[in-house]
Amino acid sequence: MPAVLRHDWSRAEVLALLSLPFPELMSRAGTVHRENFDPAQVQVSTLLSIKTGGCPEDCAYCPQSARYDTGLKTQKLMSVADVVAMAQQAKDAGATRFCMGAAWRAPKDKDVAQVAEMVSAVNALGLESCATLGMLTDTQARTLKSAGLDYYNHNLDTAPEIYGEIIHTRGYQDRLDTLDNVRDAGLKTCCGGIVGMGESREQRAGLLQTLANLPEHPGSVPINRLVQVEGTPLHGTALLDPFEFVRTIAVARLLMPQSMVRLSAGRAEMSEELQALCFLAGANSIFYGEKLLTTGNPDIEADRALFAKLGLRPMERVQETNTVHADVLCAPPDGDRACAA
Repeated sequence: MPAVLRHDWSRAEVLALLSLPFPELMSRAGTVHRENFDPAQVQVSTLLSIKTGGCPEDCAYCPQSARYDTGLKTQKLMSVADVVAMAQQAKDAGATRFCMGAAWRAPKDKDVAQVAEMVSAVNALGLESCATLGMLTDTQARTLKSAGLDYYNHNLDTAPEIYGEIIHTRGYQDRLDTLDNVRDAGLKTCCGGIVGMGESREQRAGLLQTLANLPEHPGSVPINRLVQVEGTPLHGTALLDPFEFVRTIAVARLLMPQSMVRLSAGRAEMSEELQALCFLAGANSIFYGEKLLTTGNPDIEADRALFAKLGLRPMERVQETNTVHADVLCAPPDGDRACAA
């Protein structure tokens, strides 16, 4: 029976789910997960910072902000050839999705044109592509769609009512507008947030409620656990209770049953036991590799060992028909179609 997708969740309903007895919440989330996915499969992505540091925004969690002294070395936009080489390495290591992140508030059109070249080249390797470049205009979103981009990441970060305590240089509506432009261009959205920034459980409910009530559920929902970087305003914030993090994963699965729920930033500080609980709660996507933009991530061999212990396996990429991406992958050099229907 197909999952019922709701977009009318109340804050009280989401908070009630977060407050369920832990065994009951895990049981419900696990059931929904099994109804929509193979619970033994985990989608594996690799994230590359293609332009690092120097961002003019003041996001209180981010070491890439030019406003904070975090010791991060600013780097210019990478070349297409270097990005393709990294994408090939990611594919060889087992990744099926390659994500490219650039520390811009909003890219210029010439920047988007360069990233579009990278997207086309990554797609030609047979990888799904994702980009996170900051705020996009509708024209820029369509340029990336034409290049074959599969997903665009633009997180909401936190609940609307505390967003202004975390970021002052961009409004919540700016984020929603970019998501509108991305959806209107026909791109899939990757949209989640960060927990552990000092928010309350009710405010975590607010983030999840906002995500679930978007016009379309994000195809991927990254749940980031704050990585505290010295020099950023949120360094020294009280650590989020691990069980509260698992509850957040479980409720994301219940609210968005057909979305990929991704364990994102913060995995380097998570025990194997905590990660296992997250998979049981409905997480079915991770970032793979030693670095996640500018912060650490469990290395590939450690992830492979954990997968072996838990009996998990990487999810194979499902090729979708009638998409720009399918056309890119299926068109041989002589132009004749060579793909099965």
